[in-house]
Amino acid sequence: MSEQLRGIVERVTYYNEETGYSVVRLDVPGQRDLATVVGNLPEVQPGESLRLEGTWATHQLYGRQFRVERCEQVLPATVEGIKKYLGSGLVKGVGPVTAARIVQRFGAGTLRVLDEEPRRLREALGVGKKRAAAIARAWEEQKHIREVMLFLSGHGVTTGLAVKIYKTYGDDALTVVQEDPYRLARDIWGVGFKTADKIARDLGLPPDSPSRVQAGVAYALGQQADEGHVYAPEADLTQEAAELLEVPAELVADAIEALDAEELVRRETLVYPPLSSHPLAGGQVLREEKAVYLTPFYYGEVGVTNRLCALVESPATRLLPFRSVDWEDLLRQVTRDSEIELSPQQHEAVQAALTHKVTVLTGGPGTGKTVSVRTIIAALEALGCRYALCAPTGRAAKRLAEATGRPAKTVHRLLEYSPMDGFRRNEENPLEVDCLIVDESSMLDLLLTNHLLKAVDPAAHVLFVGDIDQLPSVGAGDVLHDVIGSGRAAVVRLTTIFRQAADSGIVVNAHRINRGEFPILNEYDDFYFFSKEEPEEAADLLVDVVLRRIPEKFGFDPVDEVQVLAPMYRGACGVANLNNRLQEALNPASPKKPERRLGGRLFRVGDKVMQTVNNYVLSVFNGDIGRVTAIDSVNQTLTVQIDDQPVVYDWVDTSELTHAFAVSVHKSQGSEYATVVMPVLTQHYLMLKRPILYTAVTRAKSLVVLVGTRRAIAIAARNNKVTQRHSGLGVRLAK
Repeated sequence: MSEQLRGIVERVTYYNEETGYSVVRLDVPGQRDLATVVGNLPEVQPGESLRLEGTWATHQLYGRQFRVERCEQVLPATVEGIKKYLGSGLVKGVGPVTAARIVQRFGAGTLRVLDEEPRRLREALGVGKKRAAAIARAWEEQKHIREVMLFLSGHGVTTGLAVKIYKTYGDDALTVVQEDPYRLARDIWGVGFKTADKIARDLGLPPDSPSRVQAGVAYALGQQADEGHVYAPEADLTQEAAELLEVPAELVADAIEALDAEELVRRETLVYPPLSSHPLAGGQVLREEKAVYLTPFYYGEVGVTNRLCALVESPATRLLPFRSVDWEDLLRQVTRDSEIELSPQQHEAVQAALTHKVTVLTGGPGTGKTVSVRTIIAALEALGCRYALCAPTGRAAKRLAEATGRPAKTVHRLLEYSPMDGFRRNEENPLEVDCLIVDESSMLDLLLTNHLLKAVDPAAHVLFVGDIDQLPSVGAGDVLHDVIGSGRAAVVRLTTIFRQAADSGIVVNAHRINRGEFPILNEYDDFYFFSKEEPEEAADLLVDVVLRRIPEKFGFDPVDEVQVLAPMYRGACGVANLNNRLQEALNPASPKKPERRLGGRLFRVGDKVMQTVNNYVLSVFNGDIGRVTAIDSVNQTLTVQIDDQPVVYDWVDTSELTHAFAVSVHKSQGSEYATVVMPVLTQHYLMLKRPILYTAVTRAKSLVVLVGTRRAIAIAARNNKVTQRHSGLGVRLAK
């Protein structure tokens, strides 16, 4: 039989962002000990008052617990409860001190004053006119958010997303949600189709509603883009969306037609080169594929194609002097001071970059890409040519600047991106360069490449530098691979490992892995392996390696100079669990370290965090890593130091952050770490692939430590099967 329980949240022991399952300690009036409450709850904070329905039960390990069946967030009724509630950080601009002063003045009538007479807040000690107005606005906003939360909590929407929904639509939030819940998936990052669909179905929208089917098709296409595909084959998309929505395929076909008519998607038949000869036809058979694009990706692919072709086909060149230069004399001149002797492959790379309009320079670690780029820069400077250096991420740009001794920028900063104006460098305002050098080009996704090429004059030269054997970009597309395969660019692949690099276990083993060979373990002083079969034991050992063994033996800082890279997110040795373990070990709780649970994550001053999406307003981008330096519960902000720049996040924006004590190998692209520690276990079987292991190893500058099993390493080294991305760029360029 259900019972009722009412109390104030003292602390949140556990909260699962996906399911809402929580373990909460509740201060119940009349009870000396805190009550343990378990069940699916909205995201609550210490200081909130809850009215619960449920049953008492005894857990064999954790004792007596109240299992929640229904939860209602209510306003506190006691003076002490009101003070704790207002001072908990729920109302922007009110901290514990201000809350105590307001409650001291108005007592049990505090909430009535906030609702009906907010001007009277000035009567409280230390609350001036501006502050009173700000608190009144925050209280009013909080009331609206509570209304939205009350409606959405029954549909599985977390508190953080409810706040985002209110921030996006304001007082119209409930109207929007009720009239067109699928707008949430289109307009708000973090609200997926499944959440919107659950709300729509709960509101009674028919499963075969055209708006639902169209939203499902757009969602399925978006999922394909998240996996790196630029388009989806129409037959596959139809089947996938029909299964997702549980509707007939004919309805999906109608939805694709309608979306195409509204130009929300674009359809096109791509003609690929023949796979084989057809004996009956007496010749080779072309392969056709009906492709469905989200509209931005269609125009991005067409734009990259047109701009690369314009570069290659334009007879104009801004590097005309290099067409007739004495190469031997020039290279002697530019390498004299550095005493560098270029290999024949490097010589070819320098000449290609300065004489071809579009060039790709690729090769593994230790093959001399950096020396080649430095020589190209020296040649450009010798003849007074203008150039620019850029890379897709801040860390990659910083590495490029350090390697060349010249300024380098992210692509966004090079193109002078502004949240208000977009990319200021474009066709009308191109970059004033004769040669553009783009490092870590394997990270370039299709849309960013399109913006970059828009800003390049057809007479300029472009050099793409990158390792084609690394993982492709996180975003949709496989630009570097497609450019190389099209035959449109001059391609130079460096393969010779230089003598000084051949002494490094990191370099030697990276090339062995790339050839499908088992790496040499524990014979180099920069490449180590620790054997553990069970994931839980491997996780224990990995934490000890990061916390104690590496700092003691090599002196590396375990937070700033050691990066854990994991192939998967789930499991004992997945990104999520390792972050929890490493946070506890490397940055434990302390009264001197403010902390706050936001969006299901516990953020603490000193935490290592990563930005997970591009945020142009804050000028932070996917993959940027920093340290939490401040948490302000009064103003509801969290400050992260990224490189030399403090970035201030409103709490609602912290959903874009994740802990980065451990990150996925995909997220590590373009970065370099003093030390890489990686779990490699057979439980990661789906992700035991050569490019993943190779990419992880090549991220390390000084030390690699693998924890796991030899069998898992062997599987990864042998498995070169990479999911082919659906991209039409290669075939468009080849035409």
